[in-house]
Amino acid sequence: MRYLHVSEQDGRYVTELREVDVPVPRAGEVLVRVAASGLNRADLSQIAGRYPPPPGESEILGLEVSGIVEPTGDHVCALLAGGGHAEYVAVPAGLVFPAPATIDLVSAAAIPEAYLTAFVNLVVEGQVSPGAAVLVHAGASGVGLAAIQLGKLLGARVAATTRTRAKLAALARAGADIAVDAASQNFVAEIESRWGANSVGVVLDPVGAATLPGDLAVLATGGRIIVIATMGGARPEVDLALLLKKRARLIGSTLRSRDREEKAALVARFRQEVLPAFDTGMLGVAVDSVFPPARAVEALQRMRENRNTGKILLDWRQDTAP
Repeated sequence: MRYLHVSEQDGRYVTELREVDVPVPRAGEVLVRVAASGLNRADLSQIAGRYPPPPGESEILGLEVSGIVEPTGDHVCALLAGGGHAEYVAVPAGLVFPAPATIDLVSAAAIPEAYLTAFVNLVVEGQVSPGAAVLVHAGASGVGLAAIQLGKLLGARVAATTRTRAKLAALARAGADIAVDAASQNFVAEIESRWGANSVGVVLDPVGAATLPGDLAVLATGGRIIVIATMGGARPEVDLALLLKKRARLIGSTLRSRDREEKAALVARFRQEVLPAFDTGMLGVAVDSVFPPARAVEALQRMRENRNTGKILLDWRQDTAP
């Protein structure tokens, strides 16, 4: 089978489609013929040597796929700890769920990592309930757009930020009640002008140091700030007196490093609590672009330059010719 190998040379990505044996499923795993795989910033971090796969997991890039189970022919999505950017992947059965019938199979690859990340952090870690106020940073990313939609499904009010003015419309389409251009607007002032001071119950933050002080400023007493990445730095200055005064909870959260059993339990909840909303049209996927694997370097560069709105996918059914 072909798989995607990526290296970085002189600040540029170099991609190659290499050959390797089709993986043999171990006990409790199924073999999926990949239709499409989703690109994530975790892939960029792994290429840079900062985010290796958990022990025992595939060294091949890729954390989510859609495809067909062999030999049953079931159309599925799958959450992975690695191995997705390939023609076949062996997946723990508990991390597979049906691809929604209302979404084409390639586009369904935009669901697993984005929506499971949103689900884990808004529902499990954030305990968002109807009427809550949620702030989502990097709202035009795959995770961000999923989190906006999921927040609305949960009955919350949602504010979202982006640093690209042209992406504000995507936040609104996803259902954001407040959309903030963080490059030219102060998100604290914008939220306080609409919702009042100390109004946000849950913050989903992949930015980190650059936004954490503002997160704490808008947070309600007893609120939760959930940090899922550090795109804006990893060493913030935090007003601990304000943290104490608000009885705030600062939570660090990753999905990839959780063990298979924990992730299987999360997927089982997701199947029951969220997946049906795709078939009713209450949730959808936001696909920015689809590339054949032979043009993966363009996809990677598009993500690194933050030009995407929503998910970038690799279509493994396409010819490898550029």
